[in-house]
Amino acid sequence: MSKLCLFDLDGTLTDPKEGIVKSVEYALNSFGIQVGDIDKLTEFIGPPLRDSFRKHYSFTESEIERAVSKYREYYTETGIYENIIYEGITEMLECLKAEGVSMAIATSKPTIYAERIAEHFNLLQFFDFIAGSELDGARSRKGEVIRYALDVMDHERKKPAVIIGDREHDIIGGQENGIGTIGVTWGYGSRIELEEAKAEKIVDSPNEICRVVLDNKR
Repeated sequence: MSKLCLFDLDGTLTDPKEGIVKSVEYALNSFGIQVGDIDKLTEFIGPPLRDSFRKHYSFTESEIERAVSKYREYYTETGIYENIIYEGITEMLECLKAEGVSMAIATSKPTIYAERIAEHFNLLQFFDFIAGSELDGARSRKGEVIRYALDVMDHERKKPAVIIGDREHDIIGGQENGIGTIGVTWGYGSRIELEEAKAEKIVDSPNEICRVVLDNKR
C-alpha cells in the first residue's frame, strides 16, 4: 500500500534562519525594540508567527497584527529567499518518489509563501499538494494543517501516513490526527524536545528518512 508522507517545511526541508530572523528583527525594530543577539529569534522558526509575537513579546492583538504586517514587508520581497535547502533533501525526495510514496508539504507558513519557496528550490516536482495556513492566521496550528492535508490527499484515511518535522508542534499535530511521527534533528528543535513530544522515530539525516519510511512501507 502506498504511504503518505507529510513534510514540515522550515527546519525540515529548508533552513530559513536568515530570512525569518531578519524579518522578525525588522518587525521588532518598528516597535523600537532592538535585539542584541538575533540568534535568539530562531525561536520564531516553526510555531505560528502570531503565537510567537504573543508569547515572546506579550503583544496585544492589534500589536500582533501590526508586527505580522511589518514582518511581511521584509519577508515577502527579501526574506523568503534568504533560505537554503538542507543537504541530502533532494536525494531523499527522489528516493521516496521513485518508490511510489505520496508526498505533501504541511506547514504553518502561509500557503502562498510555501508554494513560492517550493518553486524556488525546484521541489514542486515531488509534492502532490502543499498545505499551509491562510494569511489571516486561519489554519495555522500544525494539527489543523495536517488534518487539511489528509482531507485532500486521503479523505477516507486509507493510506498509512506520517508527519516528518523538526519541532514538537509537528509531532503533537501528528498525534492529534492519529498518524505516524518522525522527528529530525537538523532543524530548530532538539532531540530532547522530540523525545519529550514522543516522536515515534528520530533521525539524524535525510537519508535515514528514506530508510525508515520504506522499511515501514514494505
